[in-house]
Amino acid sequence: MAKITETFRNIFKIHELRQRIIYTLALLFIVRLGSHITIPGVDTVLLNASNASSNNADTLFGFYDLFVGGAFSNAAIFALGIMPYISASIILQLMGAVVPYFQKLQQEGEEGRKKITQLTRYGTVAISAMQAWGVTVRLTNMQAGGFPIVPEAVQGIGWVLSSIIILTAGTVFMMWLGEQITEKGIGNGISLIIFIGIIARFPFSILDEVRLISSGQRSLIIEIVILIFMALIIAGVVLVTQGTRRIPVQYAKRVVGRKVYGGVTQYIPLRVNTAGVMPIIFAQSIMFIPSTILQFFPDSEMLQTVAGYFIYTSPVYSVIYALMIIFFTYFYTAIAFNPKDVADNMKKQGGFIPGIRPGKQTSEFIDNILTKITLPGSFFLAIVAILPAFVSAWGVSGSFAQFFGGTSLLIIVGVALDTLQQIESHLLMRHYDGFMKSGKIKGRR
Repeated sequence: MAKITETFRNIFKIHELRQRIIYTLALLFIVRLGSHITIPGVDTVLLNASNASSNNADTLFGFYDLFVGGAFSNAAIFALGIMPYISASIILQLMGAVVPYFQKLQQEGEEGRKKITQLTRYGTVAISAMQAWGVTVRLTNMQAGGFPIVPEAVQGIGWVLSSIIILTAGTVFMMWLGEQITEKGIGNGISLIIFIGIIARFPFSILDEVRLISSGQRSLIIEIVILIFMALIIAGVVLVTQGTRRIPVQYAKRVVGRKVYGGVTQYIPLRVNTAGVMPIIFAQSIMFIPSTILQFFPDSEMLQTVAGYFIYTSPVYSVIYALMIIFFTYFYTAIAFNPKDVADNMKKQGGFIPGIRPGKQTSEFIDNILTKITLPGSFFLAIVAILPAFVSAWGVSGSFAQFFGGTSLLIIVGVALDTLQQIESHLLMRHYDGFMKSGKIKGRR
């Protein structure tokens, strides 16, 4: 404990690191501030009443609201959050696997990356505008006590256009804030914006648990057991997130002028969880579709029956959800990591895996290992994803149960590890001890 305290003191002794941290915190404060500034024309009193009477937790709206830190339910100027940028990035990444033009851009080095970044920004604006229009339609149809939350005197093409511009500009501004955090802050700007939106709910979740204890609905001993169980889950997530299977690669010696290159053994680190949090996001988005459609057709008995099976506490939901996560884990891993490209690059650089021929056999060898280690990784993701449902069945409040697994926990752990790695590198550069005795924290990349 004393060593960790000393490490935090060292962080603020380094002028550059201190300035980066303060700069990052200031921009994150702006992000949180914007999530509470309501779009002009929306009646905040009626909006709060409408949110209190409706339950969007098990819908796509609730899932989206999780990533934007409540800004969506607040009808704030940052209601779209950074998600349009994430969507545009994922679309371009998927297109890079199937469209030759984008494959060529990915292979053009720095110039190709600049072009992809530019296209991502254009895509962000387009997606933001479409989603902003959808938000205006939803807000126009929302009511509380028989009164629309957007007064009829305000409704009209002028309000719709101004709201679309405000919401789109809010997303573009958040994208710029993320880039600034990456360049001038402690890095991982986009991830930190999502992280702060999710973690902002944690204090309110703790308050829910305190109310349960103070009201006598749960004993203090049970709460301590729950917290210990949560700590064990977090430790397991950290272990799997950091877990890698290293493949040794030998490079032949090359003489260039008077210098000798190669002749050393390096490793290809294959991650147990290469896909990260994306399989859970894909699966959860699909699983929320029936509940979302039901909101538009509340009188349909057939949709009510179908949606009953897709409540996250339902056993049917858990089984289908887990199977979809396993499928999407393999699907996204196949897109994110291409063994053929790795094998080709090794061959060009004169590298080879001992006992394996360069080229096709190397590609098949890497693919075989990746397939094997992805299986336990996919099962782990599935277990983590359905844990909140089981924890809720034990009497834990729904808001607090979200931090026992699923998207929230994986993003929090992943971003926290990346941020620690950034701070660790600054400490080691200034010859200070890091957070660990070994002085090294392995990041996800």
